[in-house]
Amino acid sequence: MWQLYQFPLCPFSRKVRLMLAEKGVTHELVRESPWLRRDEFADLNPAGKTPVLVEESRGIVLIDSGAICEYFEETVDRAPMIPGTAPNRAEVRRLVAWFDEGFHGDVVKPLMEERMLKRLVNRDAPDTRVLREAMKTANAHIDYIDYLLDHRRWLAGAALSLADLAAASQLSVADYLGGIDWRGHKQTADWYMVMKSRPSFRPLLAERMEVIAPPAHYDKVDF
Repeated sequence: MWQLYQFPLCPFSRKVRLMLAEKGVTHELVRESPWLRRDEFADLNPAGKTPVLVEESRGIVLIDSGAICEYFEETVDRAPMIPGTAPNRAEVRRLVAWFDEGFHGDVVKPLMEERMLKRLVNRDAPDTRVLREAMKTANAHIDYIDYLLDHRRWLAGAALSLADLAAASQLSVADYLGGIDWRGHKQTADWYMVMKSRPSFRPLLAERMEVIAPPAHYDKVDF
C-alpha cells in the first residue's frame, strides 16, 4: 500500500490527498514534521519537504506534489484531473503553478511561518505586520478567483481539475490559520462550499494541528 508522508497543514500534501481520493487510490497517512529533520525522512527526500509517497513493496518513492499528481494522472484512468485538449491541459497546469507558487508564496507560506512554525518550533509571537500583508494579498488573489468563476464553472474550465484541488488545498490551510476574509467573495465562497462537500475533502476538514485551532466556520460546508 502507498504511504503518504505528510502533516495536517501541508497544502501540497492536501493536494496529493485529494488527487488520490478522487482517483480511488488506497493509501495510508504517515505523520511527518519536516522541521524535526529526521534522518530517516531525509533519506527519502534530501530536500526534507512533504509530501513523499512510498510504495515499499515495489521500491517506488515519489517526491514533490506536482510529480506525484502527474504520476497518478498518467497511471490511473479514473477521474482525469488534467482533462481536455492541449490548451485546456495547459490552462490547468498554469493555474496549478499559480496556486502552488504565487498564492502559496504570498499568502500560505507567511501564514504558516507566523501562526504555525513560530508557535510550534520557536515559541515566538507572530509578526502582525506580516500577517496583515498576507491577508491583504489573499484578498487580491481571491479577486482573481472570483473573476475566473464569473466565466467558468470550475477554475480551469467546464470540468473539475487539478487546478481546483490545488486552489482548495492552499485556501483551506490559509482558512485554517485565519487568513481569509470571505466577505465580498461570493463566487469563490460558493465554489469552495462545493469543494468542501466532496467526499475527498471531508477528511481534511476533520484534522487538527496540535495547539492551533481553526476558526469556527472552518469545517462547515455552509459558512
